[in-house]
Amino acid sequence: MISNNNQIVYIMEENLVKPINGYIVLGLIVLAALIAIYLVANAHFELLAATVIVIVLLLPGFFLIYPNGSKVLTLFGAYKGSVKANGLFWANPFYVKKTISLRARNFDSERLKVNDKLGNPILISVILVWRVKDTFKAAFEVDQYESFVKVQTDAAVRKLASLYSYDNFDDDQSELTLRSAVQEVNDDLEKELSERLAMAGIEVMEARLGYLAYAPEIANAMLKRQQAEAIVAARFKIVEGAVSMVDLALQRLSAKKVVDLDEDKKASMVSNLMVILCSDKRSDSGRQRRNT
Repeated sequence: MISNNNQIVYIMEENLVKPINGYIVLGLIVLAALIAIYLVANAHFELLAATVIVIVLLLPGFFLIYPNGSKVLTLFGAYKGSVKANGLFWANPFYVKKTISLRARNFDSERLKVNDKLGNPILISVILVWRVKDTFKAAFEVDQYESFVKVQTDAAVRKLASLYSYDNFDDDQSELTLRSAVQEVNDDLEKELSERLAMAGIEVMEARLGYLAYAPEIANAMLKRQQAEAIVAARFKIVEGAVSMVDLALQRLSAKKVVDLDEDKKASMVSNLMVILCSDKRSDSGRQRRNT
């Protein structure tokens, strides 16, 4: 409890409690049942009613918790604590016991249509592994924490997509993109989701992109652009290699004095070598076959 501007604000946190071992109370109920049988046998009906009432009041207090499970205990709207131990327990019969699973869960979001940093429409989805860490926040800070996880995941994916381009087509660019910087993008996504889901007591164990593609309306155009960029890059490599080979050939000829070339002959030789080295042999052979 803290005081802020003369106002009292209650700060609630998860409070782990350990209720009574259920087997002890079960033994007491069995003992009470034996006593009830004895009272019936000896016609002590004045004490039988009290014994039956005790048994009836004790029975609703039992509850089971399986491994990686928990119970949130409330009494007339007041939070009394959380139980994370597994086994058979007994608590106040008037407690309302809400079950919250602590197991890891997978969430594979739907493919969302969003715009990347450049405004291109893309399809994107995320695979999230999460679990409840704080039962108080999951039970009382948000309404239906499972739905909260889904909505916040979609919001985080939309924000992430707006911060990165889908891809860059220039190999010299150092800009991080959704395709080229997978690990960095996943790290940013996990950080964003951890911040968003912390208020609900959710621990993000893993978050990564599950699907990434251009939207159908621009997929064909982008494919043609990628193909064009690949052809240009290949041509660049071919020309770069051809220039190196021609330069090496001129150096070898000059060093070994195989032939004496003046500037005009060098220019002609360079031109012929560049045509041969840079020509598309498959296209040339294909045209020859068509001509024949």
